[in-house]
Amino acid sequence: MAKATEVAPGDAVHDGNPVVVDRYTTGARINHWITAASLVLLAISGLALFHPSLYWLTGLFGGGPNTRAIHPWIGVILFFSFLGLFIRFWKLNLWEHTDNVWLKKIKDVVTSKEENLPEVGKYNAGQKMVFWSMSVLIIVLIVSGIGVWEQYFGGYFTVEQRRVAVLVHAIAAVMAICVWIVHVYAAIWVRGTISAMTRGRVTGGWAWRHHRKWLRELVSGK
Repeated sequence: MAKATEVAPGDAVHDGNPVVVDRYTTGARINHWITAASLVLLAISGLALFHPSLYWLTGLFGGGPNTRAIHPWIGVILFFSFLGLFIRFWKLNLWEHTDNVWLKKIKDVVTSKEENLPEVGKYNAGQKMVFWSMSVLIIVLIVSGIGVWEQYFGGYFTVEQRRVAVLVHAIAAVMAICVWIVHVYAAIWVRGTISAMTRGRVTGGWAWRHHRKWLRELVSGK
C-alpha cells in the first residue's frame, strides 16, 4: 500500500540561489553517525575475535579480554541507535510499485541515466533495500549475540544452542558488513549524499535530479 507522504518532519525548501533543501535534522544526523560508528567498531572487534589471523586488531581495544568484554556492549548501543533510525524512517522506506520499476532499470541507475528512471521519493529502492536488510540483520545479530554472551546469559542456553548462535551471528555479521560496504559505496558514488548526512542540506538541483517526487511534495506543501 502506497504511503501518504514522502516528507519527514524537518524537511523544508528554502528559496535562494541555489535553492537549499533541508533533508536531515540534527537529531537524525547524530543518530545516523552513532549507528555508523557502532557498526564499524563492531565489525573491527568482531573480526578480531573471528579468526586468529585478525587477532592483532584486539590491540585497538586494549587486548583480547577487553575486546571480548566491549564487543557485546557496542552491539547493544548499535541496536538502540538503529532502533531510533527505524522509528524515524520506516514509513519513508515502505515499498512502492515505482521501486520495482526502479530496480528493473538498474542499468540506467549504474550509468547515471536518471532521466530514464521513475520519480523517486525521499529514498530510492536501493536505499530501502539497505534499510530493511540492516533492520533484519541487526535483530538477528542482537538475538544471536545474547545467545553467546556467556557473562550474563550463559546459563540460559545449552552448548548446542550457543554453537548455533555463534554460526548464525557470524553469518549475519558478514552479511551486515557487505550491506554496509554497498551503502558506503553508493553514498560516495552519488555526489552530495555524504554532505547531506553531514550538513543536513542539499541543493534544489540535487533533490530534483535524485529525489524528484520528494521535492515535488515539499514544494507543493502536501
